[in-house]
Amino acid sequence: MIKNTLFLRALKGENVERPPVWMMRQAGRYLPEFMEIKAKYDFFTRCQTPELASEITVQPIRRFGMDAAILFSDILVIPQAMNIEVEMKPNFGPYLPNPIRSRKDLDSVIIPNVHDSLAYVMEAIKATKEKLNNEVPLIGFAGSPWTILCYCVQGQGSKNFDKAKELCFTQPDVAHELLQKITDTTIAYLKAKVNAGVNAVQVFDSWGGMLSPTDYEEFSWRYIQQIIDALKEEAPVIVFGKGCWFALGEMASSGAAALGVDWTCSAKNARYLSGGNITLQGNFDPSRLLSPPAVIKKMVTQMINDFGKDKYIVNLGHGILPHVPVENAKAFIDAVKEYKITY
Repeated sequence: MIKNTLFLRALKGENVERPPVWMMRQAGRYLPEFMEIKAKYDFFTRCQTPELASEITVQPIRRFGMDAAILFSDILVIPQAMNIEVEMKPNFGPYLPNPIRSRKDLDSVIIPNVHDSLAYVMEAIKATKEKLNNEVPLIGFAGSPWTILCYCVQGQGSKNFDKAKELCFTQPDVAHELLQKITDTTIAYLKAKVNAGVNAVQVFDSWGGMLSPTDYEEFSWRYIQQIIDALKEEAPVIVFGKGCWFALGEMASSGAAALGVDWTCSAKNARYLSGGNITLQGNFDPSRLLSPPAVIKKMVTQMINDFGKDKYIVNLGHGILPHVPVENAKAFIDAVKEYKITY
């Protein structure tokens, strides 16, 4: 039995003594102990070596004692498994040398056997569960099909993902076929993660906000809904759509256990738009972790007051930045742990 159940109780909407806290990208780049590992091993070696991935996952838990761990991995292990080459270039980010931009390109994209091609992730989960020793729950994750498509078509990060949108709007049949292949792979992948031991899953729709509400429905949400439908009976599903405040109403009736909110949407609006009955997660501006620790603590307390302590998971509005001082990250976590309701 897991000893600290705050996170799982919040996902069920139960009353809690204080909200749980974890941080997106908490396993990684702002921690000196992570940088030591990074200096020795390249990115995908870290992802693909269970001992390294599990060690990186538990580092922030040892240091700060968050209420949940999130497995160290990457959303782009999915296209890799689908026979799409992905490189991680230093000081550049993801690079896909053979982007998918036509039906011919799509022919080489497979729906893999995730138990073979992504077995290293399942091994990392088992190793992590051992290290966590039932202290806190473990979160598994995947990118949304639309966000994965963005990289597969663009070939790299982008400010507007114009080539990805061009494919959707000029060759929608190709785009939908690619999205469905990604969706089918993602469902199998997340189910395998749950079977391997993760206690909840999160779908990151990092580039959902690039689409208009109408296009979001067609090219992103319908595929996320398939993932929720396939997983919700097996594990709680959190959906985080960056810039997707316009979809919170539909997301709230989707069967997801919780919705992530970014920092551009206030707590009041997020509660209103989502109908007020679903657990929300977020939404501290990651750049605000550069403020002095005393300011961070004050702002976190205010954020909890604004969202309310129940049906709420404290988190950032996106991933933690690499240059955030360790003591500032600690101030963020400590502010939640020290939270007391004041009337």
